[in-house]
Amino acid sequence: MAHLTTKIELYLDRKVEFNKDIVVQDDADGRGTYIARWDDSVEKPQPTEEQLNVFEVEATRIVNNNSVILRRKELYGTPENQIENIIENGLDAETTRVNQIKSDNPKS
Repeated sequence: MAHLTTKIELYLDRKVEFNKDIVVQDDADGRGTYIARWDDSVEKPQPTEEQLNVFEVEATRIVNNNSVILRRKELYGTPENQIENIIENGLDAETTRVNQIKSDNPKS
């Protein structure tokens, strides 16, 4: 579903509050993820699958990078953990640790 919602946001060139004017659903009947409702108040008409597929590469990059960002945040720890690391090991050690996390979890 993340890919479809991301493609819709790229198509509209803005963040979307889903389940309001636009509803996206996963169908258990094999249809996959689809647009269940597109309100007339949305500034552009409901896109075709071909119009959304134009954004496939960019949507994939965004979804993958968001996963990497979440993983990095998990590995960084809380700000309190980071401050404790700086106090215990020094700023250089913390910088090295953060850079290693970034290196091990690169964005595309």
